[in-house]
Amino acid sequence: MKNNTKKIKALTGGYAVAEALRQVAPDVLAVYPITPQTPIIESFAKMRADGDLDTEIMQVESEHSAMSATIGASAAGARAVTASSSQGILYMAEMLPIASGLRLPIVMAVSSRALSAPLNIHGEHGDVMAVRDMGWVQLFAQDAQEAYDHAVLSIKLAEELELPVMPIMDGFHTSHTTERVEVLPDDVVRDFVGERRTEGSLMDQENPVSYGTLALQDTYFEFKIEQNKALHKAGAAYARICRELSVMSGRKIEGSVESYHLDDAEFALVIMGATSGTAKEAVDALREKGKKVGLLRIKMYRPFPQKEVARALAHLKSIAVFDRALSPGSYAPLYQDVVTTLHDSASFKHEIASYIYGLGGRDTLQKDIEKAFTELEDKDMSSKTRYLQ
Repeated sequence: MKNNTKKIKALTGGYAVAEALRQVAPDVLAVYPITPQTPIIESFAKMRADGDLDTEIMQVESEHSAMSATIGASAAGARAVTASSSQGILYMAEMLPIASGLRLPIVMAVSSRALSAPLNIHGEHGDVMAVRDMGWVQLFAQDAQEAYDHAVLSIKLAEELELPVMPIMDGFHTSHTTERVEVLPDDVVRDFVGERRTEGSLMDQENPVSYGTLALQDTYFEFKIEQNKALHKAGAAYARICRELSVMSGRKIEGSVESYHLDDAEFALVIMGATSGTAKEAVDALREKGKKVGLLRIKMYRPFPQKEVARALAHLKSIAVFDRALSPGSYAPLYQDVVTTLHDSASFKHEIASYIYGLGGRDTLQKDIEKAFTELEDKDMSSKTRYLQ
């Protein structure tokens, strides 16, 4: 008989991800430390040393090697995972499109962090935005609970889509902050994720395959189209898996986007990641004053949930898009996606402002978010890009 008793624990986001990976028990974890991701692999390694699982931990000499080893293990049919941040993600960038192009179901847990230079080890989304077009599914967690949930469901999602997945949490704000987390029983998690199918792997000797073959002008284009089609299936798969996890956990787990007080709102903010919690507090405070404001939180950033975003924002007067990253020389990444989505919508009538916040780990306060709502209400659109410094 299954043990359906949930445990309530006080966990940091990093430990919550390690706990989820322990429950999943991958075959291989390739590791190289980097702040603020290191607590994930440290915690997991301790669990392995304590005899809680028998995952093969591969200590390699760099992040590039970590992704290379993960690709090799996954191609061989192993359930393979890794983790990284910041410059580490850029160091392995050469290998990221190889993982997605080979359609390997790799999961890489990320504690997002600022990029050098100047050197900064604190949280922002600059690292994951730099690789947003590498063909990986990207999921953004609001808190430690969602970091745990995403670490569990990413395995199932990756293997169903045959595509790599990045479950992302904000460095330090989530990775090092202790919060209340509901942890599912081990057997429930393992039944939910299931066994890794090895058909089509290098170790499937009855059906030999080749990985990393050459594709020239007559075939490469078609490969990329099929890969993109597969990525666009991720939204529906993610929503369904979230519903399944909701039933198991007894908690409501939203799909690609979360709408917060949007039904009757006139002004709204679009955001993703840890600052969403602060933004919800700002919405609540303004609602108490009679302001018709709301929030749309993006959970799945790649593939971008265009239909869900267009539907949620169609009725609004003005929108503020909050990015925790720059796109140097252009508009901010999330802002670009929202503007393009609404421009393609038949109901495009919006005033949209871009706000850059939280770079290098800088705190964003409730009063800062309330000020943005005030500017929307006052129709202060004099500047398309603003900085919450």
